[in-house]
Amino acid sequence: MTETTATVDAAPEKQNRTLRQLVSYTLIGGSGVALDFVVFLLLHNLTGMDEQLANALSTTLGIANNFALNALFTFERRDRIVLRFLRFYAVGLTGIVLTNLLFLVFTDGLGIDANLVKAGSLPLVLALQFVLNRKWSFA
Repeated sequence: MTETTATVDAAPEKQNRTLRQLVSYTLIGGSGVALDFVVFLLLHNLTGMDEQLANALSTTLGIANNFALNALFTFERRDRIVLRFLRFYAVGLTGIVLTNLLFLVFTDGLGIDANLVKAGSLPLVLALQFVLNRKWSFA
């Protein structure tokens, strides 16, 4: 097999691996999203906690859940665990910041219910964080 053939043969495998990782990341992310959203609803709706603080706390729980599961199953990386968690959490902070900006614009600015803004932010945050975690946290 020539080097060119090996490179061509490796391209579909790399795409398949990326697709498998995206599916796994999304499924695991679903568990984190469910945890995040339920805790957010409890903190914001039942206790009356400010939506931005409730979002920071609920998202932190989702991040910890997702890190553990992604380290084990999606990216299969168990080395440098503290560094990887710090990177993963930093990426998670981008989600907190993005969602809080959306709260400022849509909830505080336009009067849209915070629960709807939180739910609407989830797909955008998921996509951004997959790219950042794949390229940085688990690289």
